[in-house]
Amino acid sequence: MRQRIIVCPLIENEGAYLLCKMPGDRGVFPGQWALSGGGLEQGESITEGLLREIEEELGSGLTIETVQPWTFRDDVRTKTYPDGTSEQIYMIYLIFDCRAANRSVSISDEFEDFAWVLPGDLGQYDLNEATRVTLEVKGLIAS
Repeated sequence: MRQRIIVCPLIENEGAYLLCKMPGDRGVFPGQWALSGGGLEQGESITEGLLREIEEELGSGLTIETVQPWTFRDDVRTKTYPDGTSEQIYMIYLIFDCRAANRSVSISDEFEDFAWVLPGDLGQYDLNEATRVTLEVKGLIAS
């Protein structure tokens, strides 16, 4: 089984948190709402990887003011690729509190949609399991 270190930003701006909707036909959580993030590349520091993932997935217009390591977690997930193949991956999630100076998001093709969501409205979204656990532990949604 392959292992991946995943850097995952919990991005906040003016009290709202950024959620991204995964494509319905691929990924670890097809069609569900999630936090952005992705795998660390060989030779990359954790912070470099986090900022690279934010820019690749959310565009260069989003300005991140602060990055603070928050927590970590691991689990085994099945990832489905665009060609229909899939594999199980042992994932180590490194989760960061990030504050954005603006809401200038331009999502990549890794997502279908995005939303800035106030904590009281987070439970109305079809959150993937990993995001739901993260938001519960953070105290943003009820467990």
